Amino acid sequence: MDKEDALRLVREARSRAGRRRFKQSFELYVVLDSGRLKKEDVQLNEVIALPHRFSEPPRIAVIASGDSALRAKEAGADLVLAPEDADRLSTNRAEVRRLVKSYDFFVADASLMARVGRTLGRFLGPRGKMPVPVPSSAQMAATIERLRSSVRVRVRGQFSISAKIGDEGMSDEEIAENALAFLEAIKSKVPQGEKSIKKVVVKTTMGEPVEEVLAAA
Repeated sequence: MDKEDALRLVREARSRAGRRRFKQSFELYVVLDSGRLKKEDVQLNEVIALPHRFSEPPRIAVIASGDSALRAKEAGADLVLAPEDADRLSTNRAEVRRLVKSYDFFVADASLMARVGRTLGRFLGPRGKMPVPVPSSAQMAATIERLRSSVRVRVRGQFSISAKIGDEGMSDEEIAENALAFLEAIKSKVPQGEKSIKKVVVKTTMGEPVEEVLAAA
């Protein structure tokens, strides 16, 4: 699939979106060929960077202290938690569940990962939201900036892989380029690459799907 194909899918999906009282997302579904792959071949837990940021970017929570916490605040993290506050939260199930639901990505100073795993791991792990470790305070801002235009893919034993690639506040070109970047990343992660991809589908939150069967299938 090239950019012209991606643009066509995005434009058609937008035309089928209908008017809603909220800003709809654009979703991309990559359907794998079950004739080429086994369920156990599909095991993904990846953070994929996209070229264009959503008009409503992902919310990011950071667990850090000292200089790392300061840099996270300066970089505009939506929440900065001291490790002792994360420890306290882990004892309140209702509060920690609200925390996990409220943020798309979690980041932690690498030196705190073992501690976070002991306290919050049982809540973050099942949701595929274990923190992205940052090895030094100097890399904190760059990590947060990268995650602002990233999506997480977590699939186990399924032949359909999906992710948000944009929203109605973005241009068709931006969404199409995000779609291509996501598709290229998936090709590099699944066995047999492009040959294992049967078709791609683009749709808005409430709109009708638009699909493209790939020649490789």
